[in-house]
Amino acid sequence: MNYCDNGVAELKTCGNGLAFDATDSKYLTENCDYLHNVECGERTQLEPPISTPHCQRLYGIFPDEAKCDVFWNCWNGEASRYQCSPGLAYDRESRVCMWADQVPECKNEEVANGFACPAPGEVSNAGSFSRHAHPEDCRKYYICLEGVAREYGCPIGTVFKIGDADGTGNCEDPEDVPGCEDYYGDLDLKTIRKSELLAGLQQDGQSRNTPKQLKPRPQKEN
Repeated sequence: MNYCDNGVAELKTCGNGLAFDATDSKYLTENCDYLHNVECGERTQLEPPISTPHCQRLYGIFPDEAKCDVFWNCWNGEASRYQCSPGLAYDRESRVCMWADQVPECKNEEVANGFACPAPGEVSNAGSFSRHAHPEDCRKYYICLEGVAREYGCPIGTVFKIGDADGTGNCEDPEDVPGCEDYYGDLDLKTIRKSELLAGLQQDGQSRNTPKQLKPRPQKEN
């Protein structure tokens, strides 16, 4: 971008992986944003990528190369790891966590590990949506949507409790779920829940999606 002061132009650049947002018609702001957030139009020239571990460029949000449910937020080359909830995967196109079977490169025919949803009409009052306990893991459960089963999981510190009606249930404290009271063993659940809450606050409510951060201003070209 060119910054003009009293008719004198000065060339400035955004960080590696960022682009100048020129949507301000009066050009009074100096906004750099992630490449995927900026419509560059005819401005096709980009500086060569500068990569670090887990970061294709110094700034940006990038998928993990090995795990579908993990992605990295890179800030000046420093990578912060984020993980989608159980049953979800990071979608490279929309840059959010989605059902794993809806992410092409992560699609797995055994999404629900062999669990089969009840036949239509078998679960009373469930409509097209129902929840079902995992047969072995107290924290996990299955969601059936239009006959398709997806494995999901309760937040750390809770377990799945079967509801009073067929095909229903919620995540509750282990002590309130018969048979799952000792699921977390000797772990300090109060500390775990507090750390989960703090993590969510630090990530501005975006812990399962793309994290938000302040973006740097353009720098003077050397």
